[in-house]
Amino acid sequence: MTMEDDKENKLTTEDFLDVDPLREAYRDSITHAPAVTRSLESHKTALLCIDMQYLDAAPGFGVFASAEASGVPPEAQEYYFDRLKYTVLPNVRRLQDTFRSRGLEVIHTRIQSLTQDGRDRSPGHKRLNLHAAPGSREAEFLEEVAPQENEIVINKTASGVFNSTNIGYILRNLEITGLFVTGVYSNECVSTAIRDACDLGFYVTLISDGCATVTPELQRATMITMKDRYARVLNTDEAINEIQAVVTT
Repeated sequence: MTMEDDKENKLTTEDFLDVDPLREAYRDSITHAPAVTRSLESHKTALLCIDMQYLDAAPGFGVFASAEASGVPPEAQEYYFDRLKYTVLPNVRRLQDTFRSRGLEVIHTRIQSLTQDGRDRSPGHKRLNLHAAPGSREAEFLEEVAPQENEIVINKTASGVFNSTNIGYILRNLEITGLFVTGVYSNECVSTAIRDACDLGFYVTLISDGCATVTPELQRATMITMKDRYARVLNTDEAINEIQAVVTT
């Protein structure tokens, strides 16, 4: 093999490493199909707000009741709560208001046990010691993005809302075919919901600045993994502009 052959092989390998060979196929058939827009136009797209509650999204409560015991380094906590306060919560509220103004469904999930002692929790939540009892502060939604009257709230005790609740049944009853997804954590409950929703045939849009996790690296990795595989990825301004352009009241 000549030196030129080696060079050609090297270039081919390097080029391949930067290419997603299935990107266009997924975009055309799943994440950017015309049905995504039709779902919005026909009022069959809902906003799904995941776990925006005191248990996992408020300093001094739940997971973060003890900064040291949380297992999350102080720098990561600062990043997470700053992102929530200054970016995610304002953007989620803007999206909620936009959906509400267009007569579109806003649906909320939260971690909440059926029992005060949490004996009904999933094995995973028991191992992680995640527990929000009914009526507890940890089960309350953050005021900025709390449900309004007659909005649907779905309680869960596992990462995946689709595999641990009847949300699929509810969405089908509502004739929902599309979901815009926000919430926490991006790389856990949010991404699990997106993968499951996509597999079940829903058209999913992930709001990049409407979700958060505890490190920038995990946030970026989630966006890369979800984009044009399981969901469109839009920022809040793009999402609102699209809704205002195609959805009438």
